[in-house]
Amino acid sequence: MRRNKLTRRSVLRGSGVAIALPLLESMHHSKTAQAGPLLAAPRRVAFFYIPNGVVQTAWNLAEAGKDYDLSLTLKPIESVRENMLVLSNLDRIKVAGTDGHAQASTCWLSSAAPDELSPAGYPLKRTIDQIIADKTGLETSFRSLELSCNPYEDNRESIYFDNISWFGHGHVARSLRDPAEVFNRLFRIEEHANSSSVLDLVMEDARSLQPQLSKLDQHKLAEYTQAVRTVEQQITRVQRRQDDISKLNPTTPIKPWQAMRRDEFIQVMGDLMILALQSDLTRVATLMTGPERWGSPLNVEGWFEKPIQHHSWTHGQHNEGIRKQLERLDLFHIEQFVHLVKKMQMIKEGNGTLLDNTAFMLGSGLSSGEHHVCNNLPTLIAGRCGGAIQTGQHVRYAEGTPIANLWRSLAKAMGVNQKTIGDSTGLINEIA
Repeated sequence: MRRNKLTRRSVLRGSGVAIALPLLESMHHSKTAQAGPLLAAPRRVAFFYIPNGVVQTAWNLAEAGKDYDLSLTLKPIESVRENMLVLSNLDRIKVAGTDGHAQASTCWLSSAAPDELSPAGYPLKRTIDQIIADKTGLETSFRSLELSCNPYEDNRESIYFDNISWFGHGHVARSLRDPAEVFNRLFRIEEHANSSSVLDLVMEDARSLQPQLSKLDQHKLAEYTQAVRTVEQQITRVQRRQDDISKLNPTTPIKPWQAMRRDEFIQVMGDLMILALQSDLTRVATLMTGPERWGSPLNVEGWFEKPIQHHSWTHGQHNEGIRKQLERLDLFHIEQFVHLVKKMQMIKEGNGTLLDNTAFMLGSGLSSGEHHVCNNLPTLIAGRCGGAIQTGQHVRYAEGTPIANLWRSLAKAMGVNQKTIGDSTGLINEIA
C-alpha cells in the first residue's frame, strides 16, 4: 500500500478538537526526502524555576570536571548525570534599594543590563525565553508556554513574584496555574460535551491514519496518545477528588489544582509541558515550581508532616534544624526535576530522544534567600539541545561571570544570534 506523506503540522481532528502529532518518520519535506534521512527534530528550551534560592552548603560541588562527587542536594541527578551540565559561579548583579525577591523571579531570565532599570526599579527587559520565541514561534502554534505551580489564591504578592517570563517593561507573559485550563488551551478544546475524553473525539481520525504509518510510527502514535490520556486522567482524578471535598465542605470549595499534592501538581504541569514540546506546539516553555517569597503555609505531602514556610525558613538557616528542613525541600525540587528529565529521556525522537533535542534548565534567581545574593546562582541543564550542549560535567567559571553569557549561548543554540544580551561578556564554551 502506498503511504501518503504527512506534514509536520498534521493533527488528529474531532468535533471541535485538534491534537498535534509528535515527530513521526512519515513526516518528510518532499518525495526526495522520503528516500533520505529522517526529518531533523527541532531544538527546544525549557526552564524549571525554584523560588528563594537554595542552601549553598548542601548544593555546591567541591570538584569540577567529569568525575565530580555529588553534593547532598544534587544526589538525585546521579542516574542522569551523563545528560546533565552543572554550572557554578554564574552571577546577576543585584540592584540595591529594590526588593531582592521581586528581582529574583522577575529578572532571572531578563536580558537587561544592571543599569537598565524598568519603571519598577528592576533591570527588567525582554526575557531570554521570549527573545528565543521571537524566532521559534514562527514555526509553532504557540510562541511560548508559561506554567506555574502556585497553589495560592490570596494574591498577597504582586505579579513580580509569580512570573518569570516578560515580553518587556510592564508586559508580563502571565503564567497559567490550572492544569485543565492548560490542557484545553493546548489542544484547542471548543466543545466535547458528548464525550468524556478529548481523545475519544479524535480516535476515529487516528484509526484512519494508521494505514499511512510505519510500524515504528504506529508505536510512537500509540505512546503519544497514551501520554495525552494519562494527563487527562490525572486531571479527571483530581476533579473527582474535588467533588468529594466539596461535599464535605461546600461553603469553601477548593479549585482542582489546590487539591493536588505538591509532587502531583509539579508532575502534571511538567507532563503538559512535555506534551507541548513533543508535539511541537511550542519550542519554548517555563515552569515555576512555586511563587517567590509567598508567606502563606505550603503543604508538601510525603516530605513534611506540617505546612512549611519556605521564605521564612531561608532567613533561619543559622538554625541547624531549620537549615536541614530547607535542604530537604531543595532535595524535593531536584527529585521533581529529575522525574521530568527521565520522562523526556523515554520519548524517542529520530535516532535520539526528546531530551537529546532539548535544553531543560533548572535554576533560581537567588543563590541564597538568606542574604538575597545573586552570585553563584544554582544552575543545571539537562539535555544536549540537538548536540549543542556538552553534558556529563561540572564547570566552574571565574567569579563574577554573568549568567547573561549563558542566556546568549542558549539563544545561539536555538538559532538566535545576538552580539550581547544584558551584561553578557561572551559565550559559554560548553554550549556551541
